Amino acid sequence: MGRELDAMKIIVCVKQVPDAKDVRLDPKTNTLAREGVQSIMNPYDQHAVEEAVRLKELLGGEVTVLSMGPPQAEEVLRQAISCGVDHAVLVSDRAFAGADTWATSYTLAKAVNVIGPFDLLLCGKQAIDGDTAQVGPGLAMRLQIPYVTCVQKVRQATDSGLILERMMDDGYDVLAVDFPALLTVVKDINEPRIPSLKGKMRAKKVEIRRLSAADIGADPACIGLPGSPTQVVKVFPPEARCKRAVFTGSLDEQIVQLVDSLQSYL
Repeated sequence: MGRELDAMKIIVCVKQVPDAKDVRLDPKTNTLAREGVQSIMNPYDQHAVEEAVRLKELLGGEVTVLSMGPPQAEEVLRQAISCGVDHAVLVSDRAFAGADTWATSYTLAKAVNVIGPFDLLLCGKQAIDGDTAQVGPGLAMRLQIPYVTCVQKVRQATDSGLILERMMDDGYDVLAVDFPALLTVVKDINEPRIPSLKGKMRAKKVEIRRLSAADIGADPACIGLPGSPTQVVKVFPPEARCKRAVFTGSLDEQIVQLVDSLQSYL
């Protein structure tokens, strides 16, 4: 394994996203309607926060939660604090608006460098609003550290590295990784804890550090829309491409209906 640590430092990247239950499209703009839609912490990121706190409890050290977003993203940072995270940093600036995964990973990497030395970075596998799963690997590449995606279990944790299970389509891989490293986690890795009353009280009082584009030394040409080689032009629901039928009644009756329906294709 790698070097020995005096005190483990973990950074968790989280994102505030629209609640999937309330997501709808604006019929005029064909984009996601966000007004009046409740925002939550990205579900995969909740598991990243939980795993970070568990590792801190096992190995010691401290956990910092990091998010890029508007001022209201403080809500998810305080949620993480209530679950056992030590520090919170919000990277917020109008110049970040419209960032794609390329610009987002650049911005987060610049923020991580400002936060200071770290041993482990944790991210959710993907965000439920974009579903790209690109930011975690992109961040690792910018920081030039090894990364493991789709981690479903931490088998062993030491002061110098981890032994992990990486979820695969046909089972899982067992991998060893030294610090510093980045992991993206899936929901199978743990069950997020319910915040304690003490944690909630602390979350209300904790001071959240804010960083602007200038604070992290970001190049204006690399952030927001100017720094995004891809842009979402339109969002729309897929059109129905075939006839649909709903069968009712008992199971036997539904089978008869299905057979009758399929006969028209013979």
